[in-house]
Amino acid sequence: MTATPPDRLSIYPDSPFYDHDALSRGIGVRFNGQEKTNVEEYCLSEGWIRVAAGRAVDRNGRPMTLKLKGPVEVWFRDDAEKDTGAADPQVSSQEGKPS
Repeated sequence: MTATPPDRLSIYPDSPFYDHDALSRGIGVRFNGQEKTNVEEYCLSEGWIRVAAGRAVDRNGRPMTLKLKGPVEVWFRDDAEKDTGAADPQVSSQEGKPS
């Protein structure tokens, strides 16, 4: 497994940029300083993301998308949880309390 996410990634299996291993690890995306959870595709080198545009769908039943350009940051979520120790928040909240 690599430590860096791919330059371009899509959530659709028929796309040439689909990577099951990377998606199973979980990808975090920050666009223009805000974390996004509705990203369908991104490209780091070109600086864009694709997000759903309302409830409209195309002829294949997929949501219509908007291509937004700006600074994009991506990371693996499982690496972020290991670094911060946020994998089990209940354990940290119970420490130091008398029984």
